[in-house]
Amino acid sequence: MKSKILFVLCLLTGLMFINAGLDKFFHYMPMPKEMPEKMMKAFTAFTEIGWLMPLVGVTEVLGGVLLIFGRTRALGAIVLVPLLTGILLANISMAPSGLPIVFVLIAIVIWVMIENKEKYLPMIRK
Repeated sequence: MKSKILFVLCLLTGLMFINAGLDKFFHYMPMPKEMPEKMMKAFTAFTEIGWLMPLVGVTEVLGGVLLIFGRTRALGAIVLVPLLTGILLANISMAPSGLPIVFVLIAIVIWVMIENKEKYLPMIRK
């Protein structure tokens, strides 16, 4: 039962990241109307850097796809950690109203990492 719940959570989280990543290229989701001014300025600045948003988009899609499949789930969690760190810091500093969703995503990724801890051990062993 626990593995089925984890699969569903990883599927939904992965699809969310795939959607967010694809939006960086195709711009099909409208910008929220109630976005704070600081976040709007930061987003505009990030889009001015031509390579940054495509890099984030590719990383989101890749991390989302890897998270969906059990065989690559541990790698997907590692790929998503830097993105989630950036999302967390952006929400703390500019839009605290988004923190509950960020905490849920972080909890899911931490659960994946705990479930796959044996796959990470070779990275930290001597």
